[in-house]
Amino acid sequence: MSGNDKTETESLLEKEDVISASQGIHLLGNGDFCFTSVQTDSRNIQQGSLFVPLIGEKQDGHKFIPQAIEKGASVVFICLKNYEADSSFFTEISLKAPSVYFIGVENTLTALQKIASRYVEKFPDLIKIGVTGSSGKTTTKEIAAALLRQKYNVITNEGNLNSETGLPLSVFKIRKEHTAGIFEMGMNRKNEIGEIASVLKPRFAIVTNIGTAHIGILGSRENIAEEKSKIFSHFNGFGTAFIPKSDDFADYLASRVDGNVVFYGSDVIQAEDDVAKVEFVRDLGLEGSELRIGGFKAVLALPGKYNYNDALAAIALAKLLGVDAEKIAEGINSVKSVFGRTQILKGKGKFSGLTVVQDCYNANPDSMEKAIEFISSVKEDCKVLLLGDMKELGEASVAEHEKTGVQAAKSGCNLLVFIGNEMKAAYDKAQKIIEEKKADVKIEYFEGNAAGGAESSVMEKAGKAVCDFALAHGGKAIVLIKGSRGMEMERATSVLTGNGGL
Repeated sequence: MSGNDKTETESLLEKEDVISASQGIHLLGNGDFCFTSVQTDSRNIQQGSLFVPLIGEKQDGHKFIPQAIEKGASVVFICLKNYEADSSFFTEISLKAPSVYFIGVENTLTALQKIASRYVEKFPDLIKIGVTGSSGKTTTKEIAAALLRQKYNVITNEGNLNSETGLPLSVFKIRKEHTAGIFEMGMNRKNEIGEIASVLKPRFAIVTNIGTAHIGILGSRENIAEEKSKIFSHFNGFGTAFIPKSDDFADYLASRVDGNVVFYGSDVIQAEDDVAKVEFVRDLGLEGSELRIGGFKAVLALPGKYNYNDALAAIALAKLLGVDAEKIAEGINSVKSVFGRTQILKGKGKFSGLTVVQDCYNANPDSMEKAIEFISSVKEDCKVLLLGDMKELGEASVAEHEKTGVQAAKSGCNLLVFIGNEMKAAYDKAQKIIEEKKADVKIEYFEGNAAGGAESSVMEKAGKAVCDFALAHGGKAIVLIKGSRGMEMERATSVLTGNGGL
């Protein structure tokens, strides 16, 4: 185990800033204070990282400090309670790596957020944009980034790093060359939006919708709306909120804004002389939507009308930030789907007639409803729904899964496949409707989750059932795959696209 060599690289923050922001205490170490990245996972440590060991319900990151230093950590946070309980453990580590700085803090997560906030303050000219909502956050963020890149040097969170830890880690990627930062903000508990908003302090904020995601945690849509509105909490009269006009919490959200409000959506009337007026031209099905922006044609290559609404939020932001109509259209044309979010995939070999719509990065009642509405609108002789559990719904889980079952039974699909313990309620409801109507719809249910051996897992079995059905019906079908991330629905995709070995 050894400390880091002296480096000429500039530290993301000076020692005094870190100690001041985190209200920390310099405990151990006497080298040249410098860190060039921040990590909470010791496996991701690089030379010159600040390691923040988090304490969870089942795991305490402090035990990975030796591994973090071995990989090159130059600064380490320590919870003072841990230090007081076993100071010799940390002293021994420090003796082997004397140049590594150990800073004691009351709470390592809070300290991470505080120093991230201090880091953001180093970029006063950065246009800071937050995006939140029950669904559509990542899509809206990606579309907005594509539009703003036509004029600005844009930084965003990578993937889904939008949480109490993900957002602070993301802002440490900001550099002096960036002129606009678009950061997605998610939540899994009360006041998480408030905490991460205090890190970024966005000047512009988009809310995509107020739905029922995480209703099992927050209890009601009213509580969810209150939590999401905390993204506006640092406007102080100067911020601008972008709110979906059609959402039934639109007026409530607007009332929580100390600043400007811009309503967006297909129901928002635009002035005839608006140089960037948006017109929906036609639905292109699996190829997305054709738009006209200020007279310039654009194709949003993300299927589903719900993605068009996300685009309207991004367009409203881009217009306000001075991106002209032609550049907005170019930005829309550049948008690509990201993993698990309405990806259109084609089968291979004997499955070449299959078209898979993989929308399995996450699922909640709102996004599930929109996805099923989309597949219902697609014109195809053979359509299949392959649906997995929606997580974190608490006491509302049975009722929400039953609603999905009703919608699936009325979707016009030929095969309905429900997977997971929670989806049993959807299966039972759908089966009852199908039997009552004597509809020519095949329905199947697979109990359990994704865990299991390669060919024995429930996802592979479900995928094979879909393949058998499709091959028995001419080999051509469109399949929508939707479920929460923990279900690992992409395992079924591998089978359907000919990569699963079955």
